[in-house]
Amino acid sequence: MDVGSAVVLIVVVLLAVFVLVTLSRAVRIVPQARAGIVERLGRYNRTLDPGLTVVVPFVDRVLPLIDLREQVVSFPPQPVITQDNLVVSIDTVIYYQVTDPKAATYEIANYIQGIEQLTVTTLRNVIGGMDLERTLTSREEINNALRGVLDEATGKWGIRVNRVELKAIDPPPSIQDSMEKQMRADRDKRATILTAEGVRQSQILTAEGQKQAAILTAEGNKQATVLGAEAEKQAQILRADGEAKAIHAVFDAIHRGNPDQKLLSYQYLQMLPEIARGDANKVWIVPSEIGAALEGLGTAVGKFGAAPSGYPEGGPAPGAPSEPATGQFAEIEAAAQQAEEEVEAAVSAAAEEVRQALQEAKEASVSTEPPQSRPG
Repeated sequence: MDVGSAVVLIVVVLLAVFVLVTLSRAVRIVPQARAGIVERLGRYNRTLDPGLTVVVPFVDRVLPLIDLREQVVSFPPQPVITQDNLVVSIDTVIYYQVTDPKAATYEIANYIQGIEQLTVTTLRNVIGGMDLERTLTSREEINNALRGVLDEATGKWGIRVNRVELKAIDPPPSIQDSMEKQMRADRDKRATILTAEGVRQSQILTAEGQKQAAILTAEGNKQATVLGAEAEKQAQILRADGEAKAIHAVFDAIHRGNPDQKLLSYQYLQMLPEIARGDANKVWIVPSEIGAALEGLGTAVGKFGAAPSGYPEGGPAPGAPSEPATGQFAEIEAAAQQAEEEVEAAVSAAAEEVRQALQEAKEASVSTEPPQSRPG
């Protein structure tokens, strides 16, 4: 190959390289959610949208692409002084998004650094008006204050601040120790109060239970006493009714037997030994009715002791013989024996009727008496 051919080949290769470089600089592909700023001869020309774009090589210059997605940036802890002169360290997280690529390129040199410094100054301004207690419990209020200030300041930069979060608020170690002691003391206090309230409620409930138990016991005793009294009342009524029926039956039996004064006097004399019987009877006073009983008995037997024939009325005359004839004595003894037998028969019949009446009255009283309730 001669020199001319070599020169031609070199020129062709250089032209091919130039064409390739020119094409590579003329054709640009912008990804989705990206934006490119085109400067023509050093001045802003246009903003490239996502897709295939052709620019003028060596005249147009495409700046580095700007990400249009929401970005998250975490700033290092910043010391901030509270209203009560305590230094706290606060970590912040900013969520922002580029809304205007041109403003974000030409309005500020470094919008990340600008957002950081603006966050620090705004945070110191907001925290400076709060004490430590409010700072620790007002995260939402601080977030809203920071977001409002940052969104207003970064609007002209083509930046929209969506959220501002306080990641951590760290007071000094001595303050943390004091806060832990205070919190522990407060919890111990609440625990003691709750324990005392529990004991108080327990005692109140126990007293209420004892009160109710005492009331119920008293009510039960009252009801038992009332029921016992009612039962005793009914028993006494039924017992009196039975005794009344027994007395009535005895009375009817005595009237059916038709006793006379002689029988009653004889029964009265038979009851005198029963009255005198017993170890406790040290002194026995003869009642005044015994004379009347003896008089009745004498009347019963006296009809058989009338003066026989041969004696005048009222007994033998003075100076007369002291004994009657033998036939008259036999008649007197026979009459006395017959009277005695009649009296005994009448007494036995009356006593039998009385016993039967008493037995009937007893059975009637037993059948009418209510059964006694067993205790407990």
